[in-house]
Amino acid sequence: MDFEKDIKDLELKIEELKKFSEEKGIDLKEQIDKLEELKADKMKSLYEEITPWQKTQIARHQNRPYTLDYIDLIIEDFVELHGDRLFKDDKSIIGGLGKIGNEKVVIIGHEKGRTLDDKIFRNFGSPNPEGYRKALRLMKLAERFNLPVISFIDTAGAYPGLEAEERGQGEAIARNLMEMAGLSIPTISIVIGEGGSGGALGIGVTDKIFMLENSYYSVISPEGCASILFRDASKACDAAEYLKLDAKHLLEFGIIDDIISEPLGGAHRNPEYTANNIKEKILSTLEELKSFEISLLKEIRYKKLKNIGKYNLI
Repeated sequence: MDFEKDIKDLELKIEELKKFSEEKGIDLKEQIDKLEELKADKMKSLYEEITPWQKTQIARHQNRPYTLDYIDLIIEDFVELHGDRLFKDDKSIIGGLGKIGNEKVVIIGHEKGRTLDDKIFRNFGSPNPEGYRKALRLMKLAERFNLPVISFIDTAGAYPGLEAEERGQGEAIARNLMEMAGLSIPTISIVIGEGGSGGALGIGVTDKIFMLENSYYSVISPEGCASILFRDASKACDAAEYLKLDAKHLLEFGIIDDIISEPLGGAHRNPEYTANNIKEKILSTLEELKSFEISLLKEIRYKKLKNIGKYNLI
């Protein structure tokens, strides 16, 4: 990323010295340690002052872990389930059964794909209506067998194409919002990367909403906002500041319940560390949610959703 250029230069220098030391048999440990210390100081300084736009860039990093990565790291005995029973299987939403620790759960999440072919196969993580209908089918399955639902949110937005609108994109998302609000099971959602508009909300109306430290959650992307407000998408940096789309601000506003920490520099620098933090947060939260009677859980959920967003009557 552009703002990490100085850090990247140091990393390259460190690698060069390590390679030179190995090839020539020269002990350069002292010089390498000094550069490592300088790199650590620069990273700490940089990430203490990170902006919402820079966090957006980290959320979009090409090596950032996706839903399937976290499933591999924290879910045992995962069995993927396919199809919405109406049209087809949307590959941009992954869903299935598995275990986190000793907890049996239903997992649903956006999947962007890693390689170019995989991204095309996954539609770049932008679901069609059948993706949201598949997600709803799995939520109803979870409700039938009294299993908690865990959602991993990571999409720039629902697919805006003509075919999606013809098949009822708006209705599919709206139905999910309504149905999730009334589920008789504990539900948790975690924004692991991008949380864009209705595409994120379609699997994000839950009892608890968490965000990874370097993710964003917004009604519109910074570029989209800049195009509308400033008629210039290049002002996305300014738009990100105005949107206050980062986890810190959203926690202050009461929209999310907590922030899950990442390693310094982002989840892609240590996916195992991030996955372990997610696992611990899910398990502790499930223990809390399962202590409530379902009627009380629904009431708490209703009050939470009702309190999101404030306005003044003029």
